[in-house]
Amino acid sequence: MSISFPISRITAAAWMVAIASASWAADPLTLIEAQRIAVDRSQQLVAQEALTAAAKEQAVAAGQLPDPVLKLGIDNLPADGADRGSLTRDFMTMRRIGVMQEITRSAKRQLRSERFERDAQRVQAQRQLTLVNLQRDTALAWLDRYYTQAMRELVQQQLEETRLQIQAADIAFRAGRGSQSDVFAARSAVIQLEDRVSQIGRQSRNAGLMLARWVGTTDADRPLSGSPSWQTTSLQIGVSSEHIKQHPDLRAISAEIDTVETDARLAQANKQADWSVEASYAQRGPTYSNMISIGVSIPLQWDQKNRQNRELAAKLALVDEARARYEDMLRNHEAEVRGWLNDWQTGKDRVTRYRNELIPTARQRTEAALTSYRTGKSDLAGALAARRDELDIHMQALTLEMETARSWAQLNFLVPEHSMPAQAKEQP
Repeated sequence: MSISFPISRITAAAWMVAIASASWAADPLTLIEAQRIAVDRSQQLVAQEALTAAAKEQAVAAGQLPDPVLKLGIDNLPADGADRGSLTRDFMTMRRIGVMQEITRSAKRQLRSERFERDAQRVQAQRQLTLVNLQRDTALAWLDRYYTQAMRELVQQQLEETRLQIQAADIAFRAGRGSQSDVFAARSAVIQLEDRVSQIGRQSRNAGLMLARWVGTTDADRPLSGSPSWQTTSLQIGVSSEHIKQHPDLRAISAEIDTVETDARLAQANKQADWSVEASYAQRGPTYSNMISIGVSIPLQWDQKNRQNRELAAKLALVDEARARYEDMLRNHEAEVRGWLNDWQTGKDRVTRYRNELIPTARQRTEAALTSYRTGKSDLAGALAARRDELDIHMQALTLEMETARSWAQLNFLVPEHSMPAQAKEQP
């Protein structure tokens, strides 16, 4: 008995498979999308946004006068004698209500508010640093997975071809047209390629795990789109100090300098004491006059050289420390960026040399070795060696291109990709 399926059902099933495959193939993970997903998933950016909002709220509160103090009391209440505990019989007994207000100087309140505003700017600069690190690290993980997959596919293709070569060598040996050493040479080549596939597979899986750290497991398992345009970058003409000063690392320290400078100005303002004023109304017995009291309180800064002056000196020392750290980081980033630029430019030239010279030469050598083997002028081992050398050249080219693309990512994501920040503040 034969079993048959209606053509319409088979066709429908084929269409469903084709549509599913096409939908999956049409949804690759691009580098830009990977960065967007990483930004959306980042909780550190959310935390820093909350810190910014908190600092802005504190800036408003710090600019206000302190809350007034309501004072209630009973003065001169008799403790013994005939009038003990009486609120009205002794002429000195008073029921008192008053209000005290500390009058903080407006310059101090403005500086305290400004200090929190500077803190908000510092957190925003740190958020930009987090963003650029996120974009760069996601790009590096994406590139690692892209190139390790390309390497694995290249070696896998070579492995399949060599397996076919085993079959051909075995048939030739059985027919008396080849030697047994050719069979063993092909089998040895297959084993080496299988080991190489395992090694590159491990690297590819590790790259996928690192990419999943930023975009999640589901998106990390998606196929990747084509290689980004690593051949061009905005820094290819040269490195300028102004561009490097846009780096969020430096902008974060620049904002920190603004913060400690505000602290220093506030310490200078604290050398002038704030006054407190107080007014109270005291009620005595019905046969006595009620009283009104008015007073002023002034802190006596009798030891400014050991208190206020030293606090000011400490804040100024922190300003010097932040400025020195800024200069040191600027020099470090300048050297770092120039190194990346040199690696990228040199890598581009070498990739071109591999593509235009080394790879074609290796391919020609392989074709010549295969022709020599087919005509019986050499054994299979020579052809396999030539093919292995060609594979090594291809792998070296891919490794070099990956390293060059990584240098490009370091250069291309020095600042957040979505927008250029404002002009960096010049630091002395």
